[in-house]
Amino acid sequence: MIDKKWIGHELPPCELPIERSRLRFFAKAIGETDPVYTDEAAARDAGYPDLPAPPTFLFAAELDAGVTDRLLADLQIPLAKLLHGEQGFTYHRPACVGDTVTVRSRIDDVYDKKNGALEFVVKSSRATNQRGELVAEMRTVLVCRN
Repeated sequence: MIDKKWIGHELPPCELPIERSRLRFFAKAIGETDPVYTDEAAARDAGYPDLPAPPTFLFAAELDAGVTDRLLADLQIPLAKLLHGEQGFTYHRPACVGDTVTVRSRIDDVYDKKNGALEFVVKSSRATNQRGELVAEMRTVLVCRN
């Protein structure tokens, strides 16, 4: 069983530089066809200072930094038993090429269902840019099958 002592635990902050080539690669990988995510002129015409990060891109911060892997190890969740339960984003402002986003996360809840056959870890995150402005709030629910 995942120990409830983890509720309230804050993960190490992660920085994610927003780089043009990475945004284009990500947009292509997710099948995004809107040119605002790959063409600088289209982005500027849409009111952005440069290419904006596509939806869900900010999720990469903790993956890149290894924080997600460390969290799973700390919680003793084997990758083979991990399910992606839920993910939600509330965007407050765009993150664009040239920005550096810092993501800070904490564990909000740990609970189980079906007499422990499924365990849930609820994580909330806040992403801010280099000016300290809130870019996005994110919520992730991890599920462990026992």
